[in-house]
Amino acid sequence: MATVLKRRDVASVYPVPEPDLTPEEIVARARALRPRLRDEQDEAEARGGYTDGMHQEFLKAGIYRILVPRMFGGYEFDIPTFYKTMLEVATGHPGAGWCLTLCASHAWVIGSHWSEDGQRALFGPAGHFAAPHRAPPSGTATPVEGGYRITGQWDYCSGIPHATHFVGVARDLGSDDKGATLSFVTPKNQLTVLDDWGGDKTLGLRASGSNSVKIEDQFIPKSYVTYGYAAWRAPETTQNGTPGTRLHGNAMYLGRTSGPYQMSLVTTVIGAARAAIDEFETIIMRREVRNQPGMPRYKHPDFQRTWGQATSLADAAEGILLAVGDRYMWQCKRWAEQGISASLEDELRQWTMVHHGGKLASEAVELVYANASSAAAKKGQKIERYYRDVAMYKSHTSSQLLNFAAPVARAHFGLPIEMFGM
Repeated sequence: MATVLKRRDVASVYPVPEPDLTPEEIVARARALRPRLRDEQDEAEARGGYTDGMHQEFLKAGIYRILVPRMFGGYEFDIPTFYKTMLEVATGHPGAGWCLTLCASHAWVIGSHWSEDGQRALFGPAGHFAAPHRAPPSGTATPVEGGYRITGQWDYCSGIPHATHFVGVARDLGSDDKGATLSFVTPKNQLTVLDDWGGDKTLGLRASGSNSVKIEDQFIPKSYVTYGYAAWRAPETTQNGTPGTRLHGNAMYLGRTSGPYQMSLVTTVIGAARAAIDEFETIIMRREVRNQPGMPRYKHPDFQRTWGQATSLADAAEGILLAVGDRYMWQCKRWAEQGISASLEDELRQWTMVHHGGKLASEAVELVYANASSAAAKKGQKIERYYRDVAMYKSHTSSQLLNFAAPVARAHFGLPIEMFGM
């Protein structure tokens, strides 16, 4: 039987700043920020995140509101629009793109899985919400009257410098199940951001704002908490919809996280590929072939092959990325119209599709790096920076493609799934 979605017949609780803003315009606004993002790369890396001025530009452009429900002052655009916008930012600066994407994307998670009371509190009153999310249960939640007291420390909280909140997972000490966890949201002013990111503290993604955070015995109201939210449990938790689908009447808020989660990481790598190709083009337009004085490099077939191959790799990676975004929206529509929920196998296959996009984009950056001459490898050069950013992505737990290949097969054959070493 088809699921019936009914949008709430109420005015927005919080006003939408630009009610007539289109997806095309918000992508164009992000594209227009590319030159400034590139100019501020050194400063952003030293700071460990994009500048305060760039944060104000993102606010002014409405970029943080792309996935915020319209009921709460957002634009409620779709998943492909969000990642097209993030790709423009990442093409300006991959590290800044990582910082923004992993901060702005979780409005969609809140809009999907949190209660109406929670959403009203978290999105209001300004309609602005931005928060990193950490899935490992690196803290504890002790039940008290009206909520929980949270204590713990979470690393790699990408986007925290400009966040309003933090979304974390903690072990539920009030549950009889010793392995039970819950997801919680806390305002940023209730945690401590540790000084463990930026400068030369990491090899790459130095502008990603991936600091650790520490929470010490902070009270979290029950409306800021949800239970059982996890990518690998989504088929059971979303079969009959979510708080978000019922509240907003939009199937996008099923919040099936596997494909979009990996899209957040790989968008940055595709941005690095686009940025590296742009820089390579600048080099070959300006420099001559050494053994043929007077011939610019862009006229020589060796450099033409590199540009063409790198561009085709980046094009293929972007094609995969956007195809997964479209597939996610199609699966949501199918659920709404036919009552067919995506399976765990569907989720894992989207995840691994995006992995291959990351692999292709990484190859593009590595190809450009190898053919841009040793001058491009000097500290502070843009291609050197993009190469480091991609190397950092490749070390991420979630980028280990082979670790995800067997779970796809296990899901297909109905075998138990474990969380592949994550």
